[in-house]
Amino acid sequence: MFSTRIAGTGSYLPERILSNFDLEKLVDTNDQWIRERTGIERRHIAAPGEATSDLALKASQRALEAAGLKAADLDMIIFATITGDQLMPATACFLQEKLGCKSIPAFDLAAACSGFIYGLTVADQFIRTGMHKNILVVGAEVLHNFINYKDRETCILFGDASGAFVVSRAEAGDKNVIMSSHLHAEGSLAELLVVNGVGSKKPLSPETFGSEDSYVKMKGREIYKNAVRVMSQCAQQALEHNKVKIDEVSWLVPHQANTRIMEAVANHFNFPQERVINIVSEMGNTSSATVPVAFDTAVRDGRIQRGQIILFTVFGAGLTSGSMLLRY
Repeated sequence: MFSTRIAGTGSYLPERILSNFDLEKLVDTNDQWIRERTGIERRHIAAPGEATSDLALKASQRALEAAGLKAADLDMIIFATITGDQLMPATACFLQEKLGCKSIPAFDLAAACSGFIYGLTVADQFIRTGMHKNILVVGAEVLHNFINYKDRETCILFGDASGAFVVSRAEAGDKNVIMSSHLHAEGSLAELLVVNGVGSKKPLSPETFGSEDSYVKMKGREIYKNAVRVMSQCAQQALEHNKVKIDEVSWLVPHQANTRIMEAVANHFNFPQERVINIVSEMGNTSSATVPVAFDTAVRDGRIQRGQIILFTVFGAGLTSGSMLLRY
């Protein structure tokens, strides 16, 4: 069995900003109320005509550059998203064409906010077994198209972004590798976070188009409670599996849902808040993109260094969850 290393990372946030003060004009809320409950100050919103694959292209190019590779070196593209360009084909295929890759496999993976860790786990298996050497894993979303800006509970949370990792086969003896990953789902809690329309259960029709079924719906209190529970459990599983103590972890990189959830997970382990990568104030919840964007940001500003142990922990609609422990 081979090992998998993170060869390069990249991210992209659209130029348009939707601030808390902008939201005050759309819904009954205010900047202080939003910051106290979520820690979010602004979100990035894709421009008209800027598709999920467009965001992903920029993050992917930056990841390839960081890895010192070209698109022609890739063996596979795994694209985690719930807001693809179209219902079909897979948005990964559009990204493949934009990057200029040839006939490598490219597919989408839908696990909501947990999608990127799910995608990294799949890529890790292909590399471990020797089937591929270089895989592009992307998490990208244009969520604002599915947000009801009259619903205070959801519209304050979500934004658009993209993040990408190039993962590669590690050289023999390299210790900077993915150590393990752990994935879960609880379908019994699926109703806590949903978009009910535009699917086989409720096909697109004049009745569903533009209705509440077209938008994200969330039971906030239940989501908070279960998010803290599953993220803590997944993180504990990763530590126990690898016989690593929490004191040995350099950085905790959780799903950037809101600050209160991240603080609660860190407090569960008595983990210092100053060693939690938290950039949710700058981008809001960008679903599958939050972990790669947060990680790439911390790599580029110098906080995350090669050789450090990193712990990812995530949750998402489904209710999906997961963790990954690695030495960067």
